[in-house]
Amino acid sequence: AEVEPLTGGELDRQLALLIACWRYLDNVGETVSPELRKGPRGGGRDRDKMLDHVYEAERSYMRKLGVKSPRLVVNDIHALETHRAKVEAALREQPGDDAADQRSWSPRYVIRRVAWHVLDHAWEMEDKDLSGV
Repeated sequence: AEVEPLTGGELDRQLALLIACWRYLDNVGETVSPELRKGPRGGGRDRDKMLDHVYEAERSYMRKLGVKSPRLVVNDIHALETHRAKVEAALREQPGDDAADQRSWSPRYVIRRVAWHVLDHAWEMEDKDLSGV
């Protein structure tokens, strides 16, 4: 199932889910405290370091689709929107397109992997938020 092409309504549905995950992360990033609760031994990342990690991991994943973006900087909304538009365009390319044939990860896997990673860290930021403490 991972390697089957995403077409039509299924592609639109999965892209809508990915976009919703990105929006959720953006919202969490805007609302949680800049400093996050540390672990029992003092470890862990603060909000901006966690967002930077998510952006850099995603940028790395997208190379598997042939998408190249400059380093994404926290709060550079224009660069983030440009990157996400490139991702959506790459995911819409179908087998037979030159770019689509060069991919080493399937669109299904990319969407699932990015959505999981984005939500995992959004939930972690919510769990460690110090705003209400």
